Amino acid sequence: MAAIPRKKILEKFRKMIADGVPIVGGGAGTGLSAKAEEAGGIDLIIIYNSGRYRMAGRGSAAGLLAYGNANEIVKEMAYEVLPVVKKTPVLAGVNGTDPFVIMPLFLAELKTMGFSGVQNFPTIGLFDGQMRLSFEETGMGFGLEVDMIAEAHKLDLLTTPYVFNPDEARAMTTAGADIVVAHMGVTTGGSIGATSAKSLDDCVREIDAIAAAARSVRKDIILLCHGGPISMPDDARYILDRCKGLHGFYGASSMERLPAEAAIARQTADFKAVTHGGKEKEGMRR
Repeated sequence: MAAIPRKKILEKFRKMIADGVPIVGGGAGTGLSAKAEEAGGIDLIIIYNSGRYRMAGRGSAAGLLAYGNANEIVKEMAYEVLPVVKKTPVLAGVNGTDPFVIMPLFLAELKTMGFSGVQNFPTIGLFDGQMRLSFEETGMGFGLEVDMIAEAHKLDLLTTPYVFNPDEARAMTTAGADIVVAHMGVTTGGSIGATSAKSLDDCVREIDAIAAAARSVRKDIILLCHGGPISMPDDARYILDRCKGLHGFYGASSMERLPAEAAIARQTADFKAVTHGGKEKEGMRR
């Protein structure tokens, strides 16, 4: 699949916004997930290293730790996902703080492979406290992710960065982000989801603040929400009904892990409930 031009993607999204249709993006940790999401009408597919861990039964936060080379994992996953996606833009999660990547060359390679855009993941934004301070002080801060988005923008790749606060929203919008995704933390729910999260009303306040900051830089910025307690369609509806000028939702665990967990468990239970007619009759005769 060839990369879809950024201009064409944005034209479609602008029309959706004008028509009042929410934009929905989703992560894909396997080719099957990507195929199913496309069949459901998804607007964007993003692949990044945590998708591999998530669909291997580990929490998405595993993608933040040193279990593998995040940027190389995305390239490996591309050979599974890109060939089965027929018409949907596919974005790569890029580790912008990787010191062993020549970023302009790497981004150009991703575009040649067929990626239509990028997102900043793994992201320093998911760290806080002393650990976040240590990253920032030792040259591995969020600013490198902003630089990566700026470089991708120069290459005319679609850019959809995660942001965690108003300052980061302003920085990413200034760097040329097309879509700002307000990240509310690791997704809750299921067998390996986070259990600690803010409330949906907390999310409304934070998303509104992020949206206002991004719009202070550029009025036409597209805004999506992601993560935390926004894990099911009703949660997304609650947020979209209450946030000013929010244009849609991006799901990762909520788009592939949670549905897979529920469907497989339900299917297995249904098979286990099947009764064997012959044995049942034999038992009755006894």
